[in-house]
Parts: sequence; structure tokens; C-alpha cells
Amino acid sequence: MGLNRMNCLNRAGSVLRLFFAPLLSGLVLFFSSPGPMGNGILAWVALIPLLWASNKVTPKRAACLGLVTGLVYYTLLLSWILIVLGTYGHLSLWVSIPALLLLSLYMSLYTALFSAGLSWSAGTVPGLWAAPVLWVALDLVRSRLFSGFPWQDLAYSQYNSPILIQSADLIGHHGITFLIVLVNGIIFAIFSFLFQKKGATNRLILPAVLLVGAAFSYSFLRYNQMAEVVNSADTITVAVIQGNINQDQKWVPGLQKDTVQSYLRLSESAISEQKIDMVVWPETAMPFYPMESPLFSGLVDRLAKKNGIFLLTGAPHREFSPDLTSTRYFNSAFLITDTGDVTGRYDKQHLVPFGEYIPLKNIFPLPGPLVETIGDFTPGTFREPISCRNAKIGVLICYESIFPELVRVQAAGGANFLVNLTNDAWFGRSGAPWQHFSMAVFRSVETRTSLARAANTGISGFVDPLGRLSEISPLFEPYFLIKKVSLLEEETFFVTFGHWFATLCLILLLPGFILVRQLKNSKVQGD
Repeated sequence: MGLNRMNCLNRAGSVLRLFFAPLLSGLVLFFSSPGPMGNGILAWVALIPLLWASNKVTPKRAACLGLVTGLVYYTLLLSWILIVLGTYGHLSLWVSIPALLLLSLYMSLYTALFSAGLSWSAGTVPGLWAAPVLWVALDLVRSRLFSGFPWQDLAYSQYNSPILIQSADLIGHHGITFLIVLVNGIIFAIFSFLFQKKGATNRLILPAVLLVGAAFSYSFLRYNQMAEVVNSADTITVAVIQGNINQDQKWVPGLQKDTVQSYLRLSESAISEQKIDMVVWPETAMPFYPMESPLFSGLVDRLAKKNGIFLLTGAPHREFSPDLTSTRYFNSAFLITDTGDVTGRYDKQHLVPFGEYIPLKNIFPLPGPLVETIGDFTPGTFREPISCRNAKIGVLICYESIFPELVRVQAAGGANFLVNLTNDAWFGRSGAPWQHFSMAVFRSVETRTSLARAANTGISGFVDPLGRLSEISPLFEPYFLIKKVSLLEEETFFVTFGHWFATLCLILLLPGFILVRQLKNSKVQGD
């Protein structure tokens, strides 16, 4: 009777391990992500069910468990792709759903590798420390492979907890991810030690607890220190304008004038409230080529001249070759001065594959009509920040804000103010606008620069150098926000050295792999 009961308990444990535990981790990860229903606290415990399920199973089975966690998490997290492809791409569900599942499967391969790696190294190196190193290393690979898609790394779940993320100015958002995974490992190790009398010992747990404590102590002290610095810093008064232009109407030639006039009305309303140094319009707020359209000289520069303000706006730009046989297209931002002159232009550097350019188009040519639908932009290069009064502006167009290295280079080049121009109308009323905005928050903390964000349909707002959010806009409403933003000249440790943290984690995998192999071989020979 006792034996049957034990067998039943073992089978129940196997069912929990194989099905419910990885499913639970995936769900908790999703509910920890930014959004109306998200709670970042959950990220600090989200991986515990997966760690438990992957413990004491073969690497192959652990990979399957990690894959399940990833598929649940990323399918829910990236469900906005159905809106992008279906509503605005006019593709059927028969195309949109497989596209979502394929991308989710690709992203899930990293959680599968994470679980498999922990299982393979079990008994040779402490999983408590191997887990955060492996997770961050895989995040770095995902951010670079196939042009990179570092969407919603674990750290971004903490975007609205500024007092916890100040150590990002040392080791970037990857360092916060490291701490989150480490805390998950600490909690799992403690429960394993207390209830099963096995797993990590106090000698392994205590240093991890001390490291987390040191990181949180630094964040608390740094938060208070930087608050004083921000309060005494030089400022510039900025208004961000959210036009809320319908995506289906934005590029209709007959509606271009109406679009510009909508932005002018919102801008003049903002200017009437208080003295403003600069107005910011979103990505492609001017749906025409400024250097070629009478709308530019007839309407836009009049706003700058009349009110004595600077205008930073997104717009497409094209350049013809000297012999007029070829044309290069850019997704750009223009700075118009208070005299109506264009004194600065930034061209988007990191383009969206299959949205703004076609990868390997010379090897795999696509039909002409499809090329025109997708777009064929040329990536720009960063030379120097755009100067506006006492600000040196680093411009980020659309999802460039999710790439910390791109922002780091601009900060190292002298930028003391970040401006993110974007059009998130593609996401609809999903969690994606919150996800996108959360990643921009970390760019401010890493570089200690204020950030202004102008989005066509939201979320627009301001982030200060501590990652604190001031008033932010609602979604899908015409809106404007005004803020005196602080301009700091400090170059952080992250900008100078800290961006190597994730690379160091990746480098550690090689000696770690060799060590595990040697320990496994020694164990086999000893047996």
C-alpha cells in the first residue's frame, strides 16, 4: 500500500514537472512584463518553477521544458504581431498566426538552451551562479543574431521601479537581468536546501545574497545622490506632441496638409501654455520629403519662426545620385531652428528587417511590388549629436531605443539629451506600446541622460536620468506634454566600460564548458 502511494506521488511529481511547472513559469513571466496587467515583482520568482522542473532531468528533457516555458511566454508577449500583420499588413490569420508562432519558437530556443545548459552542467558547477551567466549570455546572442531582436529582456520588467535599477549605470540592463535570475536561483536554492537537504550550500548561497544586497544598496544610495544632481542641473523646456494620426490615412497624399495642421494646432496649444525651447514631433510626423514639399516651407518653418522655438520632427528623406540613376531613402529626423533653417539631420541606423529593408536582397531578390510595400531604406551613421540651445541631442528613431549599444555610442559622443521619435500605431491597443516604452527607460539610467519620447499614438512622455517617469500620455488620443528636462554631462561607467558585462558572461561560457567536460570525465573515470 505504501509503495503504491509512493508511486502515485512520483507520477504526480512527474506530471507537475513536465507540464505545469514550465507552463507556470511562462505565464508568470508574461504577467511580469510591462502592460496594464503587468507586475514587475513577479519577475523575481518567475523562473523558480522552470528551475525546479529542469532539476535532475536529462539535458534533452530540460530543453523541452525550457521550450514550453518560452512558447507560452513569447506567444503571449508577442501577440501584438497579429495586429501588425493582420490589421495593418492586411494578411490573413493563416499567415499571421504561423508568423507569430515561428517567431515565438525562435525566441523559445534561448530558454530551451538555458534549461539544457543548466541540466548538462548540474553536479559540476553551481547552478545558482551558472544560471544568470548563461541567461545573460544568451540574451546577448539574441540581441546580435539576425540583426538582433532583444525585445523585453527580463530587466525591462522593472522599468517602473527606479529605486531598484540604478546599478544599470554600472553594468547596463543586462546587469539587472543578471540580478533577477540570481534572485530566482537563490530562492530555489534555499527551498531545496531547507526541504530536500540538498542543492546549493550556505557557502554558495551567502555570496549570492551579499551580491544582491550590495547591488540594492548601491541603487538606493545612487538614487538619492542622483536626485540631488538632477535637481541642480541645467535644463531645457521641451514639448512632445502626439498627433494620433490614423495609420491608414497617414500616407494618403490628399491628407498630408491635414496631418501637418493637426500637429501645428497641438504645438501652438502647448506654446500658449508656457515658454518652450523645443517642440518634438514623432517619427514620420511629416509624411512627405521636407526638402521637396511646399508644405514644409509654407507651414512647418512658420511655427518655428513665429514662436522662436526649435522643432525636431521625423520625416522621410531621399538623396539622388549625381547621375540621377539611383536614389537612397532614409527614415530621418530634422531639426528646424527658430529662424526656419534646417541645421541638423539624423538618419535611422538600425532598420527593421522586412519592414524598412530586405535582408540579403542581392542574394534572394523579391518581386518589385513586394519591395515597394516593405520599403527599401538605407541605414544612416552617427557622426555627432544635434545641437539645440544648451542640449546635445542623441536621436533614436522607433525601436532603436531597445539597442543599448547604439545609445551608448551617442552618449559617448557627447549627447546629453535623448529624444525617441516613434510611431507605435502598428501595435494597436496591445501591451506592445508599454513594452516598447519600458526599454527606453533603461537607456536614460544607463547613460544618465533625460529622454523625451514622442509617439504618434502613444506612449509619449519623459524619463529623467534616474529612470523616473513624469506624466505620460494615454493611447490613441491627440495629446501634448511639457517638461523642463535636466541636462547632465556625466559619462557613466556603463558608457565607458560597463557595456562589456554581457560580453564577459558570454566569454565565460567557453572556460565553463571546458571545466564541466573535465569534471564529467573525471567523474566517469572515478566511477
